[in-house]
Amino acid sequence: MDLQSTDVDILQMLQQDASLSTGAIAERLNLSQSPCWRRINRIEQAGLIKKRVALLDRRALGMDVVVFATVSLTANGRQNLEAFEREIVRFPEVMECYTMAGIWDYMLKVVARDIAHYEDFVRNTLTTNESIRELHSHMAVTEIKNSTELPLETQL
Repeated sequence: MDLQSTDVDILQMLQQDASLSTGAIAERLNLSQSPCWRRINRIEQAGLIKKRVALLDRRALGMDVVVFATVSLTANGRQNLEAFEREIVRFPEVMECYTMAGIWDYMLKVVARDIAHYEDFVRNTLTTNESIRELHSHMAVTEIKNSTELPLETQL
């Protein structure tokens, strides 16, 4: 999709507050509501907006530990990879999972209440998967930046 600057402005506003009404967006952009709605609809139809969500404060909810876990599998065959991926998406503690180029097969972002919760998750859930050869945990100490906003300025 060829984005115009107004489209980028709409996306930036929605990244900052997905609850904005079409009227509020139109007012901020000095557009009438109908053309603004059509732009938003076109953006959604193009699949640029996956879904609108509320971002929760994990600390306020008692989830104080963030761990980046690197995983190496016992074998890298397609079936083994697909089986691991099917299983990993079922665990709510795993917030993100990426295949990696290099020495690890996967990197996981795991959120837990505390160290004991993370240890229980690793011992009794994650490592019950027999395809895991190695798992290395990297505890986040201080969160410097955590953003869900994509750098849209680079799209113009």
